[in-house]
Amino acid sequence: MTGHSERFQMTINGLVTEVFYPQKTIDTVFLPLLQHWTALWQKKKSRIIVYLAAPPGVGKTTTALFLEQLSQQTEELHPIQTIGLDGFHYHQDYILSHTLCVDGHEVPMKDLKGCPETFDVEKLHQKLSALITGDIKWPIYDRTRHDVIEDHLSITGDIILLEGNWLLLNEGRWAELTTYCDDTVFVEAQAELLKERLIQRKIQGGLTLSAAQDFYERSDSKNIARVLNCRRESNIRLRMETDQSYTMLS
Repeated sequence: MTGHSERFQMTINGLVTEVFYPQKTIDTVFLPLLQHWTALWQKKKSRIIVYLAAPPGVGKTTTALFLEQLSQQTEELHPIQTIGLDGFHYHQDYILSHTLCVDGHEVPMKDLKGCPETFDVEKLHQKLSALITGDIKWPIYDRTRHDVIEDHLSITGDIILLEGNWLLLNEGRWAELTTYCDDTVFVEAQAELLKERLIQRKIQGGLTLSAAQDFYERSDSKNIARVLNCRRESNIRLRMETDQSYTMLS
């Protein structure tokens, strides 16, 4: 992991995927982050929890898993364990049978899946409270079933990196989540760049261009605006550039 190659193989959602990170990003952003978290853990002498938040389309899951892999393959770093927020979606049968009120109109919850109101934030509070003091089981979201699988992962790491869109949302019970974490990172990106990435993602998933654009306008665009505009300040700010490199802002 110390050479100049920018291509790496990772397993994401059960599939072997090639990801690309410029060596400059690894040297100036990713390794310093991991060194910082190793130092936090050494100072605290007990488990630390880090939030990685960003709008849809940034590639949080890929970045978090890459950081996990990099930590495991770099001798001076303490390994991190990556987990995701998506396992706290309500179960699919609940989503299919409920609605949300949007601008005075009842909208099927399934049409807005992914917004904060489709997550069980109380269950998340319970899990994070337990995670501070002990090893626990963590739910995941299975993209083949389009549903949650409870207690799928065993969380045993000393440094836990939790990634998700809404971890720094400054609304209701979401705003209280920072009670449980030791550090926070937010990744910024241009809305137009995210739009292009999200539409392409939907097309790769089988939608037509028209359907992908419609979903973006109905759901993704609103979630992007909400993540960017309704968030708590993070300890660390990164920016994803148009070439998918990262810059450390603070």
